[in-house]
Amino acid sequence: MTGNVAQVFLTDDDWDRALQGIHAALRPHGHLVFETRRPEFHAWAQWAVDVDPVTLDITDIGLVERRLEVTDVGLPFVSFRYTYRFLTDGVVVTSDSTLRFRSRGEVESSLVAHGYRVLDVREAPDRPGRELVFIAERSA
Repeated sequence: MTGNVAQVFLTDDDWDRALQGIHAALRPHGHLVFETRRPEFHAWAQWAVDVDPVTLDITDIGLVERRLEVTDVGLPFVSFRYTYRFLTDGVVVTSDSTLRFRSRGEVESSLVAHGYRVLDVREAPDRPGRELVFIAERSA
């Protein structure tokens, strides 16, 4: 799982089903590797500060202005909105999302509870202090 996708599973039931489904798809001793943001880093605080729009030049579309707004922080959940304004025609599109920030201990215990052995937890090499990479093995 890449791109912090582990954080889109908001409920324990959804997270449990994801871990069960991956476990069923892996062969014995197969590996599950994913990264997740560290709650203690407070990534949302930086998102709330970076409010200036970013202009992107999208091939075959043109210039698009993107804004990010944190809309709610009620840990372990953080909600935010991306607003895209297409500069060629002024069309505005919004995308609302919520992420769940699980602690290292919470992630490790959920892995063990679903039949994984945690082999390693390390810093994301390109985002030290911000994200953890979990390397787990399906038990036999």
